[in-house]
Amino acid sequence: MTTKDHDFTGDKVFAKEFLSNFADVNGEAKYMNILQEVANRKFRAIQIDLEDLFNYKDFDEEFLRRVTENTRRYIGIFADAIDDLLPEPTEAFTDDDHDILMTQRSDEGPENMDGSDPHQKMPPEIKRYFEVYIRASSKGRPFTIREVKASNIGQLVKISGIVTRCSDVKPLMQVAVYTCEDCGFEIYQEVTARVFMPLFECPSKRCDTNRTKGNLILQLRASKFLKFQEAKIQELAEHVPKGHIPRTMTVHLRGELTRKVSPGDVVELSGIFLPIPYTGFKAMRAGLVADTYLEAMSVTHFKKKYEEGSRTAAYSVLLYCRYEFRGDEEEQIARLAEDGDIYNKLSRSLAPEIFGHEDIKKALLLLLVGAPHRKLKDGMKIRGDLHICLMGDPGVAKSQLLKHIINVAPRGVYTTGKGSSGVGLTAAVQKDPVTNEMVLEGGALVLADMGICAIDEFDKMDESDRTAIHEVMEQQTVSIAKAGITTSLNARTAVLAAANPAWGRYDLRRTPAENINLPPALLSRFDLMWLILDRADMDSDLELARHVVYVHQNRESPALGFTPLEPSVLRAYISSARRASPSIPRELEEYIASAYSSIRQEEAKSNAPHSYTTVRTLLSILRISAALARLRFSDTVAQSDVDEALRLMQMSKFSLYSDERQKSGLDAISDIYSILRDEAARTNKMDVSYAHALNWISRKGYSEAQLKECLEEYAALNVWQIHPHSFDIRFIDA
Repeated sequence: MTTKDHDFTGDKVFAKEFLSNFADVNGEAKYMNILQEVANRKFRAIQIDLEDLFNYKDFDEEFLRRVTENTRRYIGIFADAIDDLLPEPTEAFTDDDHDILMTQRSDEGPENMDGSDPHQKMPPEIKRYFEVYIRASSKGRPFTIREVKASNIGQLVKISGIVTRCSDVKPLMQVAVYTCEDCGFEIYQEVTARVFMPLFECPSKRCDTNRTKGNLILQLRASKFLKFQEAKIQELAEHVPKGHIPRTMTVHLRGELTRKVSPGDVVELSGIFLPIPYTGFKAMRAGLVADTYLEAMSVTHFKKKYEEGSRTAAYSVLLYCRYEFRGDEEEQIARLAEDGDIYNKLSRSLAPEIFGHEDIKKALLLLLVGAPHRKLKDGMKIRGDLHICLMGDPGVAKSQLLKHIINVAPRGVYTTGKGSSGVGLTAAVQKDPVTNEMVLEGGALVLADMGICAIDEFDKMDESDRTAIHEVMEQQTVSIAKAGITTSLNARTAVLAAANPAWGRYDLRRTPAENINLPPALLSRFDLMWLILDRADMDSDLELARHVVYVHQNRESPALGFTPLEPSVLRAYISSARRASPSIPRELEEYIASAYSSIRQEEAKSNAPHSYTTVRTLLSILRISAALARLRFSDTVAQSDVDEALRLMQMSKFSLYSDERQKSGLDAISDIYSILRDEAARTNKMDVSYAHALNWISRKGYSEAQLKECLEEYAALNVWQIHPHSFDIRFIDA
């Protein structure tokens, strides 16, 4: 036993040396600087990195192994070392209750103790204003929950997973302080477990000598409490073996680590894997079986948030409120921002493996960027999130686009129509297994707050469930009145829906309204309603087939003419863009108003309108324009942004036109002329044979009679000359 004690004494000396002498890359005493900040009450958490122990000049491999395998004990050793090393404060700070009590105790100390009783010795915990965390090395792959076995108990492990639920932050007693009514002594009781048995009789020498069983009163003001939060972490889908269901693990977060995670976050945690015995009634049933949990030491988020207002926490170093740029990301973004073609580059970097859909990718990029939320003086809010609905034939990569957007977005939830009930999307009232109270469990839309909610198979949802989305899409809240709980939850989410037309495929013989088969109240809430038709066109089908075969062979997209940006760079760029809050200048007011009124006029004149234009459409134009301005890091919306917004609106409308000629905005004759001109320009020839011309236009679905009509019409306009016998074409160089 003595050797072990000696061992720990030696380890404490080594810990003191390490904290005093460790210098970082810049040669500064890293930990002494942190201790000075702690002494000045700037922050509480002291994180000791195992990598720093590894890089220490007097590196002791055996010591590092002991710290990793017996972490709980070494946290105490480091805390004792810090007690000895803590410097005097260099800045003045106001005394709180804790300081006043400590001053009083140190003054009364000698006469208030009778030495021998351990309960009367003041535990070091009560004097400490700091918390010690030992952080696992960032190198190496984290464990999955399945890989953490019994052999890891007591050790420092690093695991990854998704947070499924979090309890509220509650105070956890660390040191209970009692005063005796008879002898007036202060009695201390350290609490190490989740439950403890309070003392009822005074254990002091005086009470024992006088044979009085002094009554103890618990002093809550003088006791020490810690912030405590319990979270459940679940395996990521890619780590679950086939045929199994994901496993979960309980995580205990204490002190400064509380409020770091929220349900839906994908995190990497390092902590101590420990057993916890069942207590109370459960213990009788469980027998010798104990439950396990992870005592968290550090929290790292896989996908950083775009931005969140700074939280009121003292320890700002550990916060991830603003997006943290890695390495040279800031320089990269500055370079990209100067690129004139950034809008196209960013949109083509979204799902480069998917062929075509350029305009849809542009719309999805704007969905990620969003527009600033507007809050008026009277408290009314105007949403800034864009909502997009992709409706199209089977096999046009709608679900793939949805999945990719969820990967890029820092907070995204993917659900399907049939698999989601109204309650599953909004919020459910459940009984909490711990406290037996009725609690609200947030659904998909609440989990996707400040992110994107992708709903696939939107058309297959029950009508009653679909109505739950109406409020979220415009007011951005979920109102609940169930089981005596009446409340409103935030759901500031952008909805990206994918649906099939009413009969599985788009039926050209029916009107667009019959095909879309969604209520106008819901349609008007989508900023862009995109219809993707799968039409037979020999040229584009050939290109598509070549693209798909290439992706299958090489497992990457064909060359785009530039290197597609990584999702992490996309996230970083979008996060920078989201900080801009563009406004609309006065000179554009009239332009936007006239554009909106002309759209309304066109719709009024048409017999079978292809869309449903309301004032929400005007707000959509403003939102899309603001998102485009954000992409340029501009504080004002330019006319080009409004034109592009109107073009995207028009393109989403064009895809609704049932006839190809209307879709391209050209009649058949003009279309044939443009096909012939483009092909001639591509081959760089002034002469086109009739056989070639007929081949090109028949691929596009036009007849020979239409070609002859086109040839005569444009020959009369002196655009080309036609051979009288072979009908070959020669362009006249203008």
